Amino acid sequence: MKTTNNYWRINERIPATTLRVLDSKGVQIGVISKDEAIKLAKESNQDLIEIASKAEPPVAKIIEFGKFKYQEEKKQKEANKKAKPSDLKEIRFTPFIGEGDYQTRLKRIDEFLTDKDKVKLVVYFKLKQLGSKTFGYDIMDRILKDLGEGINIDMKPKFLGRNLIMIISPTNIYGKQKNKDQTISN
Repeated sequence: MKTTNNYWRINERIPATTLRVLDSKGVQIGVISKDEAIKLAKESNQDLIEIASKAEPPVAKIIEFGKFKYQEEKKQKEANKKAKPSDLKEIRFTPFIGEGDYQTRLKRIDEFLTDKDKVKLVVYFKLKQLGSKTFGYDIMDRILKDLGEGINIDMKPKFLGRNLIMIISPTNIYGKQKNKDQTISN
């Protein structure tokens, strides 16, 4: 896991003369001078930490620095847990694929898209088949039509060597549509 080194300005290192100050619970104290805010922090044996330097006036929080740092790390870990890396799955076709094989591959594509993975569709041509490039484009069009709505085309079909390649990914509504259709039919 990659860690980021955040730098927070504390106490006298804050360059602003006036600050919007929050207490340790997040309740706003008000807009006061930096010296007054530092005095309040020292009285409660805590630190004054700048949390939003680009705001006007900058926002600072009165809290113990160790506790603040712990809270920030905890927020970062939660954000990392929720962020699922998008995998790129590859499905291969031939220009003259049989119907059974096509349906099997279409089911796999549907599974990958439901899992929020990107899918790289490859139609590979043998040397004699390169004269029939339109069949490859027809297969790509058929796949998009069969999958229906909720698909983003990340890379339009294009030839790289002897392969016709297209990359698709699901939108937010892709898996939800399928679930609604299944619950209605049950």
